[in-house]
Amino acid sequence: MRAVLVETFGEPPVVVDVPEPRVPDDGVLVRVEATGLCRSDWHGWQGHDTGITLPHVPGHEFAGTIAATGGEVGRWKEGDRVTAPFVCACGQCEQCLAGNHQVCLDQQQPGFTYWGSFAELVAVPHAETNLVRLPERLDFDAAASLGCRFATAYRAVRLVAAVKPEEWLAVFGCGGAGLSAVMIGAACGASVIGIDTDPDALALARQHGAVRALAWNPDVSDEIRDITSGGAQVTIDAVGSGDVVRSALQSLRPHGRHVQVGLLPHDITLNMSTLIGRELKWLGSHGMSARDYPPLLKMVTAGTLWPELLVTKRITLDDAPAALANLGVASAMGIIVIHPNEKRRG
Repeated sequence: MRAVLVETFGEPPVVVDVPEPRVPDDGVLVRVEATGLCRSDWHGWQGHDTGITLPHVPGHEFAGTIAATGGEVGRWKEGDRVTAPFVCACGQCEQCLAGNHQVCLDQQQPGFTYWGSFAELVAVPHAETNLVRLPERLDFDAAASLGCRFATAYRAVRLVAAVKPEEWLAVFGCGGAGLSAVMIGAACGASVIGIDTDPDALALARQHGAVRALAWNPDVSDEIRDITSGGAQVTIDAVGSGDVVRSALQSLRPHGRHVQVGLLPHDITLNMSTLIGRELKWLGSHGMSARDYPPLLKMVTAGTLWPELLVTKRITLDDAPAALANLGVASAMGIIVIHPNEKRRG
């Protein structure tokens, strides 16, 4: 099969023929119809993830059809339209048995702990735990966006922060995850403020439900407290930056909730007096388990959420290496989707 192969961290990956992945006994092979290009893939290519062993195939947001099933798989068959969370849970550990698959103690992650979806085929282990059946009306591009950014944002807004109607939600960073959070927050009835450095990203935030869009600056928390008459009830960092976190915490009113989605550097410093003095809640959010997808899919099929509107560019596998490298110099507007089984046009 053809795949994007990383042979040296930071060096241009290549599109080559590689062996097909083995079908897990309790899993499946998925023919990848669409796979998202995420900032996390760029970090992996740069060598920032210690779980990656070279040579390596990136990619963790995908949707497609089942191409083969393992001998222990019962309720899934070839041709089924599916997606899966980027955390593939074991289904057996303490956290899985409690229903917390997204923090599985023995998790695997395509594109990180094993070869991912920038390929014609990708394996999904523990199919009964991790596969999600796609509604017929949901196309593969939209479904691919659910695997990481949209599902992560859904869980952060709906399940972790538990955003309520008429609350103020300030979303820092309006890339794929941030725009998803904006759209989901607006659908929940919140008044959403989008914050970014890019005017085009702010325009997209307004388009997808933000009532205000602010250019990030060191004093943006003052603007947010003025707009919200004392501070937002919820802030989300969809970037992963010390400066952003400090602004987000300063933007909250007492008893506010901050949700950390973006991965942070190890050496950030915070003024903990703000967290303590305002009795703020700091909440982490890491993906979403397959068992939590049905309410999200119900909102999508009902026309309450439109993940397909966040897909701003479609490319082939041959275009993927350059697009991956470009994430280091420019933010991707919305979500870029790769079609691994489609040949380059022109």
